[in-house]
Amino acid sequence: MIIYGAIGFFIFGALIGSFLNVVILRFNTGVSLGGRSGCFSCGKKIKWFDLFPVVSFLALSGRCRSCKSRLSLQYPIVELITGLLFLGVFWKNLQLVTYNVQPDFSFLWLSVVGCELLVMCVLVVIAVYDLKHKIIPDSLVLLFGILSFARLLFGVEISSLFYFPYLLDLLSGPILALPIAILWLVSGGRWIGLGDAKLALGIGWFLGFSLGVSAMIVGFWIGAVVGIFLVCVSKLSHIPVSRQLLLSMGAKHLTMKSEIPLAPFLILGFMLVYFFNIDVLGFSALVVM
Repeated sequence: MIIYGAIGFFIFGALIGSFLNVVILRFNTGVSLGGRSGCFSCGKKIKWFDLFPVVSFLALSGRCRSCKSRLSLQYPIVELITGLLFLGVFWKNLQLVTYNVQPDFSFLWLSVVGCELLVMCVLVVIAVYDLKHKIIPDSLVLLFGILSFARLLFGVEISSLFYFPYLLDLLSGPILALPIAILWLVSGGRWIGLGDAKLALGIGWFLGFSLGVSAMIVGFWIGAVVGIFLVCVSKLSHIPVSRQLLLSMGAKHLTMKSEIPLAPFLILGFMLVYFFNIDVLGFSALVVM
């Protein structure tokens, strides 16, 4: 049963990932999310049999069936990542509530899993949208904050349905967000965006203080390494592969002063800490989540 559940969560996640691609492409454009998708080159509506997540992209060799123009790698990547995230949420929560080795699909368990799946969806959209447009939509980061705060109040680690979180749990969000907000204020937004502070607020509420700080540190580390790597690649922009990599980041040339979106790296740090319990500070066990 567990294997079937895992497969089901992955497939469902991939299907949701296909919808998230639509959200990413149409968000703030005025185009309805309900309309059928079409090729950006020829305008032909995509047939239903070409909409299977990942599989259709591979079957078509990454090209439009009608005009043969190349399709963006964003489509299968988002679908695959969302499927893996859904699988990860299922697997992680499976360890928290069990009954005779089988998962206890109680209302509490399903509620928390549902909340965490929504969080993953919102973060995928924020990460890709920020990569493409270098901005974090207020509505999405607000939703992330609300869902994170809901999970703080509504956890599976205890037997009761609701509980009053410890003061440190409540303050984790503001504690993580405050330094980034100060950097934004001091720099006038040149060093870091206010959206990153709002994102840190949700990260703190979702993970708690110790793991929240760990997620921020891991995210900054990854961002620094990737940033330095991209600057090095930029110096080799005459090489086709390097040029293509830069264009995928929305840039033709990068320097140490270039603006690189931070949210995707903070979100990656969040994912790594959430799924693998990476505790840089080393005292998450002392904090009741």
